[in-house]
Amino acid sequence: MTQVTLVIHSMIESIILYLQSLPPEGILLAAFIITFSENIFPPAPSDVLLVFCGTLVGIGTVGFIPLAVSATIGSTAGFAVMYWVGIKFGVTIESGKWKFMPVSAIRKSEEWFKKYGYWLIIANRFLSGTRAVISVFAGMSRLNFPKTLGLSAVSALVWNCILCYGGLSLGNNWRQIDYYLTTYSQAITPIIIVVVLVLIGLW
Repeated sequence: MTQVTLVIHSMIESIILYLQSLPPEGILLAAFIITFSENIFPPAPSDVLLVFCGTLVGIGTVGFIPLAVSATIGSTAGFAVMYWVGIKFGVTIESGKWKFMPVSAIRKSEEWFKKYGYWLIIANRFLSGTRAVISVFAGMSRLNFPKTLGLSAVSALVWNCILCYGGLSLGNNWRQIDYYLTTYSQAITPIIIVVVLVLIGLW
């Protein structure tokens, strides 16, 4: 393991120990903060921590539905914040303050995102490592906010339910899912990069 990996694992272990000491209300609040923070400070280990929270459902510390809902509200709130950042970032570019980034190129990207962006919003939570980027581009492209927020909430709810159920099913063996999440992330990221490069090439 690299030094960075060791630090991340140590941080996760510390958070897990803290979560074990919390009452149900504290766990729900923690789930909200964990999923909210990942949008603002990627890459946060929210998926792994949410899986652990799922194990607490199995021992009766917290309910499955409240946990999934709390995590989804956090994910959606974080998405909304980055959407707002995207709007502000887009205004800054269009005002000419970012001379190295042509406004015409940004507008072409926005047109493409307006056409296909809603599909990315639906798949948002399943695209590990790109969640914050997608929400920022959604804001820059001025996608319909209610529709965008609704689709991001649905995506987050499905993904969070999968993670919580994974922790519930695996119980004490919940750490096994970390391997699958890492493998999934390593597999999906190159695919996304290739697709983006192909689209850029076609453009």
